[in-house]
Amino acid sequence: MGRGRSCYIATLGNNGFILFCCLFLAGYLVHGAIPYDYSATIECIKQPLDPQYGGGLIANPGFDKGIEAWEVDGRCNNTKSELRVDSVSLKEFTKHEWQENRLKKTEKVRKRKLRVNVANKNGKKIQGAKIEIEQRKLQFVIGCATPASILMSKSYQKWFVSRFTTAVFDNEMKWYYTEGLQGHENYSTPDAMLKFFEDHGIDVRGHNILWGAETIQRWVKDLPPRQLLSESVRRMGSVMSRYAGKLVAWDVVNENLHHPLFEERLGKNASAIFYKIASSLDSRATMFLNEFNTLEHPGDMVSIPSKYVEKLQEIKAFPGNEELVIGIGLQGHFDSHPNIPYIRAVFDVLGETKMPIWLTELNVESCPKQAYFLEEIMREAFAHPAVKGMMIWIGWKPDECNEMCLLNSKLQNSPSGEVVDKLLAEWKTTNVTGVSDNAGAFEVKVFHGDYHVTVYNPNTGANVTKEVQVYDDKSETLDVSITL
Repeated sequence: MGRGRSCYIATLGNNGFILFCCLFLAGYLVHGAIPYDYSATIECIKQPLDPQYGGGLIANPGFDKGIEAWEVDGRCNNTKSELRVDSVSLKEFTKHEWQENRLKKTEKVRKRKLRVNVANKNGKKIQGAKIEIEQRKLQFVIGCATPASILMSKSYQKWFVSRFTTAVFDNEMKWYYTEGLQGHENYSTPDAMLKFFEDHGIDVRGHNILWGAETIQRWVKDLPPRQLLSESVRRMGSVMSRYAGKLVAWDVVNENLHHPLFEERLGKNASAIFYKIASSLDSRATMFLNEFNTLEHPGDMVSIPSKYVEKLQEIKAFPGNEELVIGIGLQGHFDSHPNIPYIRAVFDVLGETKMPIWLTELNVESCPKQAYFLEEIMREAFAHPAVKGMMIWIGWKPDECNEMCLLNSKLQNSPSGEVVDKLLAEWKTTNVTGVSDNAGAFEVKVFHGDYHVTVYNPNTGANVTKEVQVYDDKSETLDVSITL
């Protein structure tokens, strides 16, 4: 039995949030004490960060350096012995306190002050000018997955394009869909889907290029290593040259922590090589890792955050990949008991990589509180500065909906669909009008996004409209000057 430095564990109590943090977590808001600052580390440190309340991380957790940093109290052959943990820091919060803090963080993380300055051609400030501000697009990405059924239903199309800025295909871009038989490629369905979304100004994620899961085609699985490599590279060239410059992201090697087929058959640098090839084939899109259970299940040791970061670093360490931006794709297929404190902890840790985090396949299994949990997860993601987008899985399936659909078979909102509509409305700046003051200025706090700002001359009624991007920035206020 050994004694190491203190550590934290995150759990959700029945009567409120009980925070032990987690094995790799930094800190949480302490009521009346240290504010939440999202700092985290996965390195072994002797002195804890301020928000860790005097605790730290386990040094040498895998005993790679023998028992360095541990004290031996005795020896035991019983491998089922309980671990003894010293100096556990325990903080308790009610759900209300947690949610209030989250709302404050949302205001800070997702909004910015916009100041409109109005003057005439001579530079004289104009008082009394009417100003209208209309949000055209939210910067934070909220998208949805859809199967090819969107091509068949005008009602579904109208519902989708009125809500989402980004789409991802269910199966239609996967290798087994476009080339079920070797040498027989068919892109007609993904081509049609992409054209539909392009026509409506909706971005598309590429899901996915390679995938080593059991669903892989038999002919691919049976290939010897040399042929597997050549066919994989051919697949990359085929799908990426077809859609390069048309997509915002690619899931390059899907679920390569849980399904390391390519590493097992081609060597440990297989994924790194594929990411290098992918970035050269489409330099405009973000290349993503895309894994399950990193966010959903802390007990899945294959894809815990430290393993995710290790894979990320492995890919970036490959020659030529050092400057590559790799998106952190967290699928988010939750069961009926999502652990909200753990979710925030994972965001904190992965956020330290400075890579963009997306929830790529967000859903909650069918349960009485499905809609409630979906809202909690979406709010947690939206309030965290490291998270840049989330894709909800899935909009509508006309034949069956095994887990979560936002529409029922009659194309009516499900309870989860109602949650999404509520949040989309809440996270939109609407009906902003004002009048310039004696300094010719009007100031308002708005969600990050694209805006049309229209200013009316108080004397003539003439107006000028300007497109403005209010994005996250170090400066607290964005100044926009409009000349009448």
